[in-house]
Amino acid sequence: MVDNKKKIIREEMLLVAETVAKEKNIEKVIVFQAMEEALQKVAKSKYGQARDIRVSIDQDSGDISLNSYKTVVEKITSEEEEENQITLKKAKKINPDIILGETIKSELPLFDFGRVAAQIAKGVIFQKVREADKERQYNEYKDKLEQIAIGIVKRIEFGNVIIDLGKAEAILKREEIIPRENFKNGDRVRAYIYDVRQDSKGPQIFLSRSHPQFLAKLFFQEVPEIYEGVIEIINVARDPGSRAKIAVKTNDATIDPVGSCVGMRGSRVQAVVNELQGEKIDIVPWSEDKATFVVNSLSTVEVIKIILNEEMNKAEVVILDDQLSLAIGRRGQNVRLASMLTGLEIDIITESEEVERRQEEFKVRSAFFIKELDVEDIIAQLLVTEGYSTIEEIANQKTEELEKIEGFDSNLAQEISQRSNNYIKEQEQKNIKIIEDFKTEDDLKNFEGLNIKMVAKLAENKILSLDDFANLSTYELIDKEEGIFKDFDLDEKTVNNLIMKARESWFVENNTDVNNSTDV
Repeated sequence: MVDNKKKIIREEMLLVAETVAKEKNIEKVIVFQAMEEALQKVAKSKYGQARDIRVSIDQDSGDISLNSYKTVVEKITSEEEEENQITLKKAKKINPDIILGETIKSELPLFDFGRVAAQIAKGVIFQKVREADKERQYNEYKDKLEQIAIGIVKRIEFGNVIIDLGKAEAILKREEIIPRENFKNGDRVRAYIYDVRQDSKGPQIFLSRSHPQFLAKLFFQEVPEIYEGVIEIINVARDPGSRAKIAVKTNDATIDPVGSCVGMRGSRVQAVVNELQGEKIDIVPWSEDKATFVVNSLSTVEVIKIILNEEMNKAEVVILDDQLSLAIGRRGQNVRLASMLTGLEIDIITESEEVERRQEEFKVRSAFFIKELDVEDIIAQLLVTEGYSTIEEIANQKTEELEKIEGFDSNLAQEISQRSNNYIKEQEQKNIKIIEDFKTEDDLKNFEGLNIKMVAKLAENKILSLDDFANLSTYELIDKEEGIFKDFDLDEKTVNNLIMKARESWFVENNTDVNNSTDV
């Protein structure tokens, strides 16, 4: 009778494991683990919650092993510990080779679960299966991260669209929807999976139709050359629902990357445009040359000149006067998208504005040379025309090079060089006096990265120690209107590095304080 009962239990175990694994599409081993946990819970309710009871099920035969474990100790000190401990003397009678600290197991008889116990077991199994199902769904959609998903609109909550993906639900937040786009229950939707998170209720899948990579993945689906890797998408900039720019390149000289993305009679790009509610798309050929890439990114604008400042990550683009509105675009859209695409801050100026600015700079520099070098107008203008913008540049130039300036001879070149060097010495003396008068501390005077002019300018602004300098912000130093270093040619990255280097002493002091506290 007992054997028949065991046989029935074994058959039931195998049948349940097979059925649940198929229905939930999870591994049988997970179902067996759930069963073992469930039986263990029921066994503890019968034999005692404090006891160390373990259950194992043979996944091939369905045989159940129910055992109680006790730790071998020298002496049991309390009744509570007696449940899970056994003295070495008693343990030796069971296993002569056993030592202190090891465990000894004893088999417990199988029992009739009963209705309540069966319900408990069923609940544990279902809970484990649900958890396994959630984990499977999470892993499945985590693998689909940064891919396009297709689903059906299930409901709309506070402007957010809940989409049924078949095996899970996803959310398309209001801010991730293309402007003026409306959905209703039953609509079929394509969107980009930009995030998948684990949650107690199951995987949280976040979709977007406004993400730049949604456009990139649409081209990936529509253009075989992109799918095959012959054409590469370098970057995407979007103003969702209005306009976008996509930069593409290829290493195959026989293929036109722009033409391939456009397709025959615009069929490929039009398919993407239709999916994005009529969003206008500029397909831009990428170039390793940054200036060329900037020109390409501005689309049909005719560029006269471009001035790149790679340190400042800026590009100044000079265009014809009548193309200003075209270059900037409606509400600055064209130049803004071009900046996003190239990663450069792009300034658009007209040809007449550039000429006017050059003339103003010419006047200012000429007047500066006239005043500080005490030279005639014509000499100052010749120096500016040759590209000299500071007296330091003239002083550092060899007299042989100055002699090459039209109208200069050896004597004039030497005189200009001498006056430039004298000016620099005078300025250096003035700066030293400022530093001394304000009593600037040595740590700031000797700080690597600051020259004497900078230290003097800091002194004039009551910045007299390295700590004072470390407390400054980048804005306070290089703001174009009020920055202490506004007259110096410094970029934001350089100034940031100087400030962070000045703050290193703070961390050294903090560590010293901690060490001293520890010693005490």
